[in-house]
Amino acid sequence: MTDLASDVSGHGATAIAVTIAGSDSSGGAGIQADLKTFSALGVYGASVITALTAQNTLGVTGIHDVPPAFVAAQIDAVFSDLVVQAVKIGMLSRPEVIETVAAGLDRHKISQVVLDPVMISASGHRLLVPEAVESLQAVLLRRALLITPNLPEAAALLHTEPATSNAQVRRQAERLMKFGPKAVLIKGGHGEGADSVDVLLDEEGFLELSAPRIATNNSHGTGCTLSSAITAGLAKGLGLRDAVKAAKAYLTSAIRHSNELHIGKGHGPVHHFHEWWSR
Repeated sequence: MTDLASDVSGHGATAIAVTIAGSDSSGGAGIQADLKTFSALGVYGASVITALTAQNTLGVTGIHDVPPAFVAAQIDAVFSDLVVQAVKIGMLSRPEVIETVAAGLDRHKISQVVLDPVMISASGHRLLVPEAVESLQAVLLRRALLITPNLPEAAALLHTEPATSNAQVRRQAERLMKFGPKAVLIKGGHGEGADSVDVLLDEEGFLELSAPRIATNNSHGTGCTLSSAITAGLAKGLGLRDAVKAAKAYLTSAIRHSNELHIGKGHGPVHHFHEWWSR
């Protein structure tokens, strides 16, 4: 069983994480992937839904934004009752929702925040209106312990082209740090080569995490799964680097076992519960 699934908190309390993100009606990404990941890794998951999407393994056909006031109501309901150790933030499609979430983090003094700046779905559907990119930069990045953009998302945040070399990835990570997050993890899943290399920049410097690329059509929800796995590690008491390493190992294994699932006609999900279902 993965290290993340063991209780490392040391005090016997239930580890709790919250995902603030959009719902994926097909269950492979978004809120559903986050809650599956939390559960697989031994963390109790709660949620704040920011948007409803009509989607399946073939793509997104519709988005219904949750009104900011109701997003705030969910935040207050959850954080006024549950003792939350870490928060993952995913799809925030509009500036008003971004500002509402930022205000909620401040109101409830939440510091362990993993921000996955979801902009475009795997099928190419835009999940973030263009004007919301500026809000992410100005309002939310500085409130994050860690941000986890993929190569296209890092480029979009910096208004540049996606990095094509390790040196460019490192320079983009340094530029993203200037927006205020404590750490940046640029994911290499969209890169080329035999290995998928993620580059972490934190107060200790750079750390590269490499794993072999796995040939599979089941890649739906990989970004959501990685960021929520990191969040689970933080909720269990791991330090940032250990949480990132353990999350990378969990996702790699979930991708490796994804072909055991037969879900939909397009890009299926990774296998969040591979360690349990295989038994």
